[in-house]
Amino acid sequence: MEGAGSFGAGRAGGAFDPVAFVKQPQTILRILSWVFSIVVFGSIVNEGYINNGSERLHCIFNKNNDACNYGITIGVIAFLASSFFFVLDIHFPQISSVKDRKKAVMLEIGFSGFWTFLWFVGFCFLANQWQRTSPEDLPLSQGADAARAAIAFSFFSIIVWAGLTVRAVQKYLLGTDMTLFTTDHLDGNATIQPYPTGSGMESTETYQSPPFTENLQTSPKGYQVPTY
Repeated sequence: MEGAGSFGAGRAGGAFDPVAFVKQPQTILRILSWVFSIVVFGSIVNEGYINNGSERLHCIFNKNNDACNYGITIGVIAFLASSFFFVLDIHFPQISSVKDRKKAVMLEIGFSGFWTFLWFVGFCFLANQWQRTSPEDLPLSQGADAARAAIAFSFFSIIVWAGLTVRAVQKYLLGTDMTLFTTDHLDGNATIQPYPTGSGMESTETYQSPPFTENLQTSPKGYQVPTY
């Protein structure tokens, strides 16, 4: 990964480069996860329900409403999470606290790994229910393209979210370059400057007379003080 510093980012307060940010693999994966989630839940919402000879709408996945609800739920949450982490990626280099950076990376690892698993479950669930769907339930193959799109992009989402998990783990393993941070960034406390070890005071054992002072009781040699 590029750049030395804390969890893949340099010193806090640096200038933001949008071109370099967009070119990062993590940003590309984040955008793909955002787009794929829209395709999944958008396909199911728009064409995932049909009314085959009845007023009640049925899910195109073997008339199993749980399959449609699952695909919509994980797609919408993935869309919101991708937006959240995209904003977090932008502000991550501006986070000065090492502890806060570590928490953000651990949150990303946990969520990305968990959502990779949920996308895998969703792909298997939708593919299984679509395989059990009879042609009689879909007159004129109504909604077939939407079902295939939801299944395909669920599979693509597994790869993308797994890639995001790997990138987050790499950032965590990269750790922290402590030279980029002061003590107050690490523990939240201000740095206390120690007192100098050398003596800052001169010794008072030796007394020196003030300048221009002499013994007034002694007169110059050969001179008598007149008396009045």
